[in-house]
Amino acid sequence: MELIRKDREAVATALAKRLDPAEVTRALDEIQRLDQERRALITEIDAERQRRKAEARAYAQAKRAGEEPQAAAPEAERKQLAELESQLDEVQGRLRDAMSELPNLPSDDVVAGGKEANRVVKTFGEPPVIEKVRDHVELSRALGLVDYERGVKLGGSGFWIYTGVGARLEWALLNYFVDQHIKAGYEFLLPPHLLLDSAGFAAGQFPKFYDDVYHLDSASAPRGQFLLPTSETAILGAYQDEILETPKLPLKAFAYTPCYRRESAGSHSDERGTVRGHQFNKVEIFQFTLPEQADAALEEMLAHAESLVEGLGLHYQRTLLSAGDASASMKKTLDIEVWMPSTGKYKEVSSVSWAGDYQARRAAIRYREPGGKQTRFVHTLNGSALATSRLFPAILEQNQQADGSVLIPKVLQDRLGTDRLTPC
Repeated sequence: MELIRKDREAVATALAKRLDPAEVTRALDEIQRLDQERRALITEIDAERQRRKAEARAYAQAKRAGEEPQAAAPEAERKQLAELESQLDEVQGRLRDAMSELPNLPSDDVVAGGKEANRVVKTFGEPPVIEKVRDHVELSRALGLVDYERGVKLGGSGFWIYTGVGARLEWALLNYFVDQHIKAGYEFLLPPHLLLDSAGFAAGQFPKFYDDVYHLDSASAPRGQFLLPTSETAILGAYQDEILETPKLPLKAFAYTPCYRRESAGSHSDERGTVRGHQFNKVEIFQFTLPEQADAALEEMLAHAESLVEGLGLHYQRTLLSAGDASASMKKTLDIEVWMPSTGKYKEVSSVSWAGDYQARRAAIRYREPGGKQTRFVHTLNGSALATSRLFPAILEQNQQADGSVLIPKVLQDRLGTDRLTPC
């Protein structure tokens, strides 16, 4: 709010990177109107409280002097304070709601626009040369790795079952990630899969994306609970309303969870199989930092996530997302996208993002400077490291051989006890 008061033009320019300028104007006009109404009410309430204090002092002085105290204000006037306070609560609630609808201000180096404005900033390796490409669904069936039909029988469209060596390959990927994160100094967390609505608000997913997740009904969860869409929400939420110890920053944590999302399951050719579904496995890395540590943390997390993909020997690219294509709660996001030979397209397997203090403000996560009393908001960063439901297809497609077999990445061979998968 303070920034809007001081430099509305700069805020409007930044928000216009991801919102229609007319929408920005309407939102900021309403916010400033509510802020002025709030401040006017606070002034009126303060004046009324001062008047009452003066009455009380005059009454006490008169009693001490043995004089007749002045008559108290009429009851109608005394009720006015409660009415003003009620109005203030209502206006402050509307202001909070209006502010919570605003997205984060994009970083200066993030351009306006949608997917068309995304920019590839790095490429690793070359696309494999494959004479006759088979897609991951065909390969999974031939190798006995995924049972799509029984997955639908159990959960409906958008669900699948990893079977046999496929289940072992999925678990080997997750264990590979866990080992690498521990080596990199991240603390391993296994959080609840059901979270309170306050965690969704803190992460910036609510209220705008409230309908994108699975909620428990109000009778079962009177406080409001939902199935987490990403463990970013859980890691951030675990530290709500805390003052972190400054010498321990950056605080680095990671978590493994399944992720649950209501988004439509893939029906297009590039979203078949496990590429898009309602439940998938992901390991998430997260950092709480001092503001001056954020740039270095973003580069470190990007390099770490990319090292996992490189360790698997996969061709990928790094893309800087435009403001309109990035999450509304992030200042800056870079995607790591693997090559899918069957579609000739890249698919995102990791988003590494910097939120600035946007999430920390909503979650009230602060730090105190050494020797100081004032607290400040930390900066938060998160990154998928990695989501497996697209890596699994990329490994199959990029490593497929002419005889129908698939080569196993070296980093996974000991975990699987083989260097290749052969048709059943």
